[in-house]
Amino acid sequence: MNKEQLQAASNELYEALLNRRTVTPLRNRYPDITMDDAYRISLDLLAKRQADGERLIGKKIGVTSKAVQDMLNVFQPDFGFLTDKMIFSDQIPVSTQMIQPRAEGEIAFVLKKPLSGPGVTEADVLAATEAVMPCFEIVDSRIEDWKITIEDTVADNASCGLFAINDKAAKDPKTVDLVNCEMVVNKNGQFLSRGTGAAALGNPLTCVAWLANTLGQYGVNLEAGDIILSGSLVPLEPVKAGDTMSLSISSLGDLALEFV
Repeated sequence: MNKEQLQAASNELYEALLNRRTVTPLRNRYPDITMDDAYRISLDLLAKRQADGERLIGKKIGVTSKAVQDMLNVFQPDFGFLTDKMIFSDQIPVSTQMIQPRAEGEIAFVLKKPLSGPGVTEADVLAATEAVMPCFEIVDSRIEDWKITIEDTVADNASCGLFAINDKAAKDPKTVDLVNCEMVVNKNGQFLSRGTGAAALGNPLTCVAWLANTLGQYGVNLEAGDIILSGSLVPLEPVKAGDTMSLSISSLGDLALEFV
């Protein structure tokens, strides 16, 4: 893609974000789009959000579990940025801020040291992590009907929407079995799904290492204080105003949300 096309795609996605509407897949209109193009669009979207007063507070990896990959027909992870406008506690404003939201349960990391790829290992991630905690990410797509390729979702900031964490349940990652811990998710008071830490590329630590190494290719670090979303352990679930969801992670803790 040339410079004008990259800017046009960024402008279109940002207008879609602000106006809660969808656009046709970028891949359909820019068949030569590359991952580098998609990442440049994502970086420009971030710059627009920061120019509007948003503050960068972390990064995310997505599409890590087979269940989510099969659901979206995207078979490699994506990556994006988190801002202070995206974080909520117990109420998620889907009716006023989201387009086609889907919720997923994750483990969030908070870093105490920076991580700079390439060459970051799982042991490096463990040593750099201050705490882990239960997390819901409510993903959203500006791409029509979620008809995304990997380039579409990376350009669209990894289909980021909003997220919530339970920082009161924060624990030292060395005290949590991140591979074998079990997550149980309920929706509207009924059992919905379950998964283990191994669903996220075999180990959430592997996910964070992958993110650090991938972003390192673009000169971006994971910084001390960053919140890192490490990828879903369960399938995506569509949500709407009036729904409630909760999750419980063995040896870690719980989180409950209401969608308004």
